[in-house]
Amino acid sequence: MDAQYVFAVRFRLDPDYEVRVDPQVFETRMERVAAEPGEPGWLFFRDNLWRGDIGDHDHFRELTKDALGVPVDAVEYRALETDREYYDALKEEISAHLDLFKADSTPEVLNKYLGSSVEVED
Repeated sequence: MDAQYVFAVRFRLDPDYEVRVDPQVFETRMERVAAEPGEPGWLFFRDNLWRGDIGDHDHFRELTKDALGVPVDAVEYRALETDREYYDALKEEISAHLDLFKADSTPEVLNKYLGSSVEVED
């Protein structure tokens, strides 16, 4: 199984010691490995996303800054990129724990948190 959350990140370099860089701002793709459904961390999407977007941009920007070690200007969620096996396991795990999402169905959960930003490769 293979899955990762993909983000667009805009960060800047603020060098010390009278050093300049040009450009100072960079954009890159950041991937966060998705935990196996049911394993610690599998609720990342519930805790950080809402309708296919980051739920708390300030908090997530700080998390990204800590992870990358550079000042982060912006982070945008792009997609959950996954293979069919992971996606099926995720749906099964969601279905078994609908109470964690205050939802009545798996499609409702997927829409509520991931919106239409899931890319499944067969």
